Amino acid sequence: MGFESGSIGFRLFWLPRSFPEDAAELFAEHAAPPLSTIGEEPVHGWVTGRHMLDRHITAETAFRGQYLYLAMQQAERKIPSSLLRAECKMEELALMAAEEKPFVSRQERAEIKKSVMERLLPQMPPQIKGTPLVYSPGATYLYATALPAKQCDVFTALIQQTLGFAILPCTPELAALQRTNTDVNQWNPISFSPDVPRDLMEVTPGRDFLTWLLFHSEACGGFFSGHESGVVHVMLEGPLLFTHEGGGAYEIVLRKGEPLLSTEAKSCLLSGKKLRQARVTFAIGEEIWAFNLDADELIFRNLSLPKIEEVLDASSHFEERIRRLERFLEIFFLVFDHFTEIRSSKAEWNGMQKDIFKWVQNRIGKI
Repeated sequence: MGFESGSIGFRLFWLPRSFPEDAAELFAEHAAPPLSTIGEEPVHGWVTGRHMLDRHITAETAFRGQYLYLAMQQAERKIPSSLLRAECKMEELALMAAEEKPFVSRQERAEIKKSVMERLLPQMPPQIKGTPLVYSPGATYLYATALPAKQCDVFTALIQQTLGFAILPCTPELAALQRTNTDVNQWNPISFSPDVPRDLMEVTPGRDFLTWLLFHSEACGGFFSGHESGVVHVMLEGPLLFTHEGGGAYEIVLRKGEPLLSTEAKSCLLSGKKLRQARVTFAIGEEIWAFNLDADELIFRNLSLPKIEEVLDASSHFEERIRRLERFLEIFFLVFDHFTEIRSSKAEWNGMQKDIFKWVQNRIGKI
């Protein structure tokens, strides 16, 4: 599943308290039901991280090394739309021939569709989807691949049903509050463009962060000190998504070629648009983490971890990957916290804004 190999797409969830010691038993009580009981409506429950049909959750099967590794299973039966249409058409033609009528009424079509669905649905194999989660005992956060809003809502609801308390997806606003006790609602709007006054802007902490990160990477050397392993170097690249709900186009996507060096990128910044999505790379020495960031929700997609050179058994390999994931989050929040401190200081931000305006005006714009 998502955390075992390849790139990772995930978001972070804050917990009001750590998982209880009997967490495995609680998840077992809400295990996914047998597939033989699945009907048309989606059914959700927990399975182990071993595979999507492993409903046997115990203190041994729930853990991969030191980490709790489970998945939310969603199962339902569906009739392919093309098959449903064909079967209904056959029934309609048979009815028209039997009763010698040129058409079937709306009510008859509805009754035929209902009858066909009742006949076919039990024959359809269940379709299953998984949402893996990883949790380190004692932590007040967890990782999960619940990226779309609907999937995230179902996931958090099932966690609350299982553990008895609510969890929250980590947004820029929540991260600032939890990590540095910063209330972003107290921030005034800011503009990165000398041509757009800030009173025409909205407060967008995630976009402010990612646009500032682009400025820092290009105009300030793109490095951060403070990590125990050394200096963190940052680089941004396309595809890029610029957003601002102004009078023109709300969103501009730049991809292929050299988006950052394009005239379009400079025009976006000058028109007040801020960077919402980009490909970001962190590097410490020879260790490299590259990922796509959706800054509005702090969703990480296609995160590639530093390569594991040594040959390890499956459990040790998984643990090492999660340790490198945790190391990535340390680096990310080192950078994010630095931005939050600057953004919260009126004096520091006002001093930096002149450099930001100069950077926007002097950026290269290749046609």
